[in-house]
Amino acid sequence: MSRRSNGLVGIWAEAQRQQQRRAEAQARFQREQERRERSYQRELARSYREQRAAYRQQRDADARRRTEELDARVAALQGLLAEGCRAPAFRAGVLTRAETVEAFAPGRLAEPLRMPEPHQYQAQGGWTAGRRAQAQAEARARFERDWHAAQAAESRRQQQLAEYRQQYGQWALAQLAEIRRHNAGIAEMTEALRRGDADTVVEYFSAALYASTGWPEDLPRQVTAAYDAGARQLVLNWELPRFDVVPEAKSVRYMPTADRDKETARPVTQRRALYRDVLAQCVLLALHDLFAADESGVLESVALNGFVDDHEPATGRRAQIFLATVMASRSSFDRLHLEQVSALDCLVDELRGQLSPRPDQLGAIRPGRVPEDVGNDVVTHGGGEEPDLYTMDPLAFESLVADLFRAMGMQAVTTQRSNDGGVDVDALDPTPIRGGTIVVQVKRYRNTVPPTAVRDLYGTVQDAGANKGVLVTTSRFGPGSHTFANGKPLELVSGTDLVDLLHRHGLRGRLGGGGRAAAAPRAGDALPDTAEPQDEPGDGAALPEHNMLGMYWSGGVALDVCALVCHGNQVLDEDHFVFFNNHQTPDGVVRALPAVPPDKAALQVIFDALPRRADRLVIVAAVDPVANPAADLSGFTKAGIRLLDTEGTELDRLEVSDGRPAETALVLGSFRRRASGDWEFVAGGKGYGGGLEELVQDYGIEVA
Repeated sequence: MSRRSNGLVGIWAEAQRQQQRRAEAQARFQREQERRERSYQRELARSYREQRAAYRQQRDADARRRTEELDARVAALQGLLAEGCRAPAFRAGVLTRAETVEAFAPGRLAEPLRMPEPHQYQAQGGWTAGRRAQAQAEARARFERDWHAAQAAESRRQQQLAEYRQQYGQWALAQLAEIRRHNAGIAEMTEALRRGDADTVVEYFSAALYASTGWPEDLPRQVTAAYDAGARQLVLNWELPRFDVVPEAKSVRYMPTADRDKETARPVTQRRALYRDVLAQCVLLALHDLFAADESGVLESVALNGFVDDHEPATGRRAQIFLATVMASRSSFDRLHLEQVSALDCLVDELRGQLSPRPDQLGAIRPGRVPEDVGNDVVTHGGGEEPDLYTMDPLAFESLVADLFRAMGMQAVTTQRSNDGGVDVDALDPTPIRGGTIVVQVKRYRNTVPPTAVRDLYGTVQDAGANKGVLVTTSRFGPGSHTFANGKPLELVSGTDLVDLLHRHGLRGRLGGGGRAAAAPRAGDALPDTAEPQDEPGDGAALPEHNMLGMYWSGGVALDVCALVCHGNQVLDEDHFVFFNNHQTPDGVVRALPAVPPDKAALQVIFDALPRRADRLVIVAAVDPVANPAADLSGFTKAGIRLLDTEGTELDRLEVSDGRPAETALVLGSFRRRASGDWEFVAGGKGYGGGLEELVQDYGIEVA
């Protein structure tokens, strides 16, 4: 007899199949994960290999680039003379200005106003004859009113145009007069050069060497020169490059195993040979520049001694070590084809010059005729004791500044002493795009240059139509001067910046003291004398500049504005904390003054006289706890500091941070002393909830 199944076997079998399917799915998932992991690892390895290959390619490319730069440097040294001979010769005529001024351009003022037309005024509306007549009368009235207004506006336009034309005519005449004065000065210099005036000859040919576009910028340009008018001979000592001008490395190769670049040294014999050739090329190129610049025929011959500024091997002292000398006449030099010669053979064999056999070891030779042998005044821009810029003759100081501009690759001449229009040196920067004409004023002061001098320079720049104005001083500039110059085509060169520029371009100068590194006098220093050196007779002495700081803000909260004279973030002492119970510092340099609208608080500061150890003047504001015991700085908005000069003229408005809720004291900002001795403003913004007491504790003041 048969028996029906109760289904348990089927259920068990189905469960087994489900479990098997899950196991197979898990196995498939595991295999897929392993496949993806293997694919990811392969991709990662390929990416790593590609990154390593790209990294190696980059390092190889960098090594090749460095090698190419070394090859290019050597090629430039080998072709120094040929390339220099292709450069244009120096000419005084490039400093002559064209007698043209900007054309009269009144703009929209030149366009006549359009007069109203009757047909534009049509009567509007009117169903009856009376209403139409009234509308026509109103239209006529509008036309007549507008016509008379247009006629009045046109009359005003014509009057303004006539006034503007008159102003332009006066400006144009002044411009032409200034250009003619300048050109007269250039013509005077050219005539003095043609006469063989010794000073003019030396200045002109020094300018020719300094401004030579064929002389690489990284080579030195020091010269000491004198002119023998009787022999028509220029005698000069000219600085030559040192041995390190020739690259020590020959090539660079990347080492992948060590992950570094390996330099292959250039053979010593090759460096020595190339260095001697470079020295010979430099001597010949200097001769070429001098003779090529001689438009007036004042040079019959040139005696040139080439030296390096280095340490003597025997004594270790810094000195001029002569490595080359030659005396070349114009007739013998004109026969040469310098672009094809062997520089060493030409110098030694053809011109009978001398060159040290071992210049790499500073093997000195005996120079020929030196400038001191001429017997006239010797113009020196190298060697000897550093001249003190404070005691230097004003004319010599102007000449030194002109030499500096020439050493920087520009063409520059000093102006004639009368009718110079406020310009001491005329310069021309031949650099495309950023170059152009530059007017230079020099101020041989000890005290801070007043902002009025900077404003006068700006006026001169505008009158002369120059691209830039440069004010050079032996002193420093206050914040008022920097604020006025900001955004204008003006450059301010302080005493320390001037000394640095002189030394970087092979010239000499110091600010008092006995050494090259003597710093500019700082505020509080004792000066060796109280007399102020002047630029020329009649100049007024530069008085210590004081500035007014006027604080303004919106809102009715009563505030105390205070000042802390600090070194870093520490006040010098409690006496240098100016607040409501101490209205000035002991020396009176910083003092609180009654405010004059629109200001709500005011301070007077003589930045030049701040103590030498002080490098910051911090300005803070705090809620007056007596007048406003429950107030905070949330109402302190639209705040700023008005910077005023000695005469009360507003120079700038310095923005400060707004106050915030729960804050009762705020650092508005600080004036910080720069390395040059000038001051700049840095905005603050740090707030305090504990009022002025908490703030001053941050600056080292103990609150009982």
